[in-house]
Amino acid sequence: MELEQVLRSPYSDALIADTVTALVVELDSDDDATWRIDPGLTPGSLPVVVIGVVPGNGRTTTLGSPGTAPAALDVVVATDDPLLDDIIANIERCPLAAVSLAVLLRQSETLAVDHALAAESAVYSVLQSGPEFALWRSASRPAAPPPDVEPAVIGRRDESTLSIQLNRPHRHNAFSASMRDALTELLALAVSDDTIARVELSGRGPSFCSGGDLGEFGSFSDPATAHRTRLARSPARLLHRLRDRIHVHLHGSCLGAGIELAAFADHVSASGAAMLGLPELTLGLVPGAGGTVSLPRRIGRWRTAALALSARPISASTALVWGMVDSID
Repeated sequence: MELEQVLRSPYSDALIADTVTALVVELDSDDDATWRIDPGLTPGSLPVVVIGVVPGNGRTTTLGSPGTAPAALDVVVATDDPLLDDIIANIERCPLAAVSLAVLLRQSETLAVDHALAAESAVYSVLQSGPEFALWRSASRPAAPPPDVEPAVIGRRDESTLSIQLNRPHRHNAFSASMRDALTELLALAVSDDTIARVELSGRGPSFCSGGDLGEFGSFSDPATAHRTRLARSPARLLHRLRDRIHVHLHGSCLGAGIELAAFADHVSASGAAMLGLPELTLGLVPGAGGTVSLPRRIGRWRTAALALSARPISASTALVWGMVDSID
């Protein structure tokens, strides 16, 4: 059955059986003007990932710049894009997280940032109580991190510039609760103080931020309490408010929170060796530090979906082409 028939049918929920988590649509070319897909057609909340596949053309850059994605498609990938096999495999491995991500991204760009962050946190919380995350925890058994011997974040003011450094180099600046709280405090100071004209955000050690500290994942007593805490202590919300005053410097591993938070800034630079990615789907989760909000506004929801569904990091040079970073140092 054709995609339009499925999406227009009043029985689309019945046509998409519980075991169907992806629809693959073969497209004639990489020119969306030739696809003739009704721009008003959308899967809505239908729990399926709609993948458009175009013929390989020697380019391995996933298609989809901001503002060009037909609503009917969740991601568009060329047949020779190395991300495609990973996308299919991860949808099969974590179907609940995959379809939750697709449904979330369909609405994220149209919501106000605060509302989109709340929607992301709610989906993340639901998945934390689901079987895919439970399977990851039982298989990996991440150890609780040792206590920090230094402040997790260091702030220094020099006249009108506030420099903020993530300071857990022994953990590749893995994003912990203590780091979140300290970063939130410094960002709130910058928001409230108009004499701070510029904020420079960087990380000490080998990486800017390797993502959430796995040793703390699932450590809240229940997902509902975790959801409320994310809403109350949100670096993402503050970074959005500071976006025209902040410059983020990326290097090393920039995964999960390491790129999700950075993408809120108007200017992001990266070292040539930096690697950027969204690994959360392999844990049975969606990005939870604001990535479904910040990244679609920078690179479009197709590329955000490809990055999250594949869970494969990309190089700084690819990130520059995609628009994830603005310059390479």
